[in-house]
Amino acid sequence: MKDTTTTKKNRRHIGKILILAVLLLLIGIVGFSCIEGLTAIGWSGGAISDNTLFVGTQEGRLVAVNLTDGSRLSTNKLTVSGGSGGLFGCVPAGGGCAGASGVAIYGTPSFDDELVFIAGYNGKVYAYNKENLATRWVYPREGYLEPIVGGVVVSNGRVYLAGSDGYVYALDAETGDPLWSYSTGDGNGDNEKIWSTPAVSDGTLYVGSFDKNAYAINTADGTRKWEFLTEGTITTTPLIIDGTVYVGSHDRYFYALNAADGTLKWKFMGENWFWAKPVIYEGKIYAGNLDGKVYVLDAATGNKLNEFNLEGPLAADPANYEDNVIFSTREGTVYSIDTTQNTVRQLAVLNEGKVKVNGPLAVSDGVIYLHSQDQTLRRVNADTGAILGTISLSIGE
Repeated sequence: MKDTTTTKKNRRHIGKILILAVLLLLIGIVGFSCIEGLTAIGWSGGAISDNTLFVGTQEGRLVAVNLTDGSRLSTNKLTVSGGSGGLFGCVPAGGGCAGASGVAIYGTPSFDDELVFIAGYNGKVYAYNKENLATRWVYPREGYLEPIVGGVVVSNGRVYLAGSDGYVYALDAETGDPLWSYSTGDGNGDNEKIWSTPAVSDGTLYVGSFDKNAYAINTADGTRKWEFLTEGTITTTPLIIDGTVYVGSHDRYFYALNAADGTLKWKFMGENWFWAKPVIYEGKIYAGNLDGKVYVLDAATGNKLNEFNLEGPLAADPANYEDNVIFSTREGTVYSIDTTQNTVRQLAVLNEGKVKVNGPLAVSDGVIYLHSQDQTLRRVNADTGAILGTISLSIGE
């Protein structure tokens, strides 16, 4: 007869080893989390609404930048109670990397007509008024969830997010009241972490997990519709177009799944992890890989149509601009792929390649916005590649 307790302990131990291996790789590849001086970095991208860019900063603030005059509005620092400890000397057990530099913010803000939402690595979700960044609500009101790495998604009056506890949560967008939660995995512990930002389409939430599964969850009641098992951790945000879910995995495969039932349509193998969210343009998928290549795939068949070697890890989600797809390497070299001419050109090298860019790119009125890890909002003309003036995101005490 099997010793069930021993088996579970062994599985938890193996899961922890796998998670640690992933984290150590991330430190080398995308500069993850709390390392130098135990300072949390985060990789929040910018989200633009009504000529205002909202972004989470290394200091643990939500900052609103007026794109006309560069003026800034900021929230107070996100905070966490408790001492030190946890992974790399941070405070994930009880809420996130904290200290003099504030709480790490990894997810890109999301918004509806009145509110802007952001999640912190301290395990809390915040809703602010878009106009003046006054706090509307915080969830949970008492205590903390496990650290939140992915962003939040707003759809039809609800806020959706997932955390390092392996749960997916639905909250009322107006009040922050919990509506439902869904637990992924099989109860084995650390391999259930979710770093992926969910995507919502037609009443279904799609999200990837450290347990190697892509999940489809009914947004009405939090029940599972299906799950699809890959061979690696999934941290990328799924893309849902025309009844197909496109998602990359750390097993080096990029998958196309039927949105209705999760069955496999096709898969394509790259040379490294798929981390960045893909984009689609006129039936072609543009999927950036940590091998430095952008793979151009036929969305219907998965056949490779082309590839562009950008010679640097691609962790930041790209952005569409007219007929172009804009990518940035982690070292801050910005490229534009012309989808009509099937060509690529280097637009700009930021600060001689000395900056780090991991967060999603944003484009507005012909300007590319990149949040670099030196607390700076960098701007590049999307047509000419001219490097424009920077905006500091450091607010200070």
